[in-house]
Amino acid sequence: MPRIAFGLLLAGIAQSALAFDLDQLSAQLGKPEVVRGHFIQEKHLRALPQPLTSRGRFVLSRDQGLLWLLERPLQQDYRIDAQGIARRSEQGWQLVVQQSASAQQNRLFLAVLKGDSSGLRQDFELSLSGSAEAWTLDLTPRSVLLKQVFNAIHISGGALVQRIELQETQGDSTVLRLEDSQPGQALSDAERHDFQK
Repeated sequence: MPRIAFGLLLAGIAQSALAFDLDQLSAQLGKPEVVRGHFIQEKHLRALPQPLTSRGRFVLSRDQGLLWLLERPLQQDYRIDAQGIARRSEQGWQLVVQQSASAQQNRLFLAVLKGDSSGLRQDFELSLSGSAEAWTLDLTPRSVLLKQVFNAIHISGGALVQRIELQETQGDSTVLRLEDSQPGQALSDAERHDFQK
């Protein structure tokens, strides 16, 4: 009997050693210097029968931040970095005045895409399932501020983030699909210029 128990214990230890954990996910998502791809964002509002859909391209730099280049239904470029969110205008990049909830959302968005689980752990209970090739991360808000905005956030992917779903407390939700994402080694000259101006 003790041998069986010992065997089961060893099997359990081996299984937990093989389990995909948050540190491995962070390392995996944080590996590429740059990630580029297309996005489709659907905003589902309780008051509307069809979601509001927008499409565009994105450039995520591990060191600089995120360029969010909206192409449809209208053209508008955004930059999210440590300073906050900026919108491109004819005069150049203009910082957008944000309420604290919006600022927190932008910080959260960057943390998710970069795989910064330490940043996420401060504000959410994290539950990871799956493998390096196909994983799901569920975030449940801890802070009072985030509990007023979100019921839950579900993120899934493989080598990179592929889908983010934000479930809001009022019953609205946002689904963001990141398509044909490709890791890269460096920013182009134009991308570097956009992050510096």
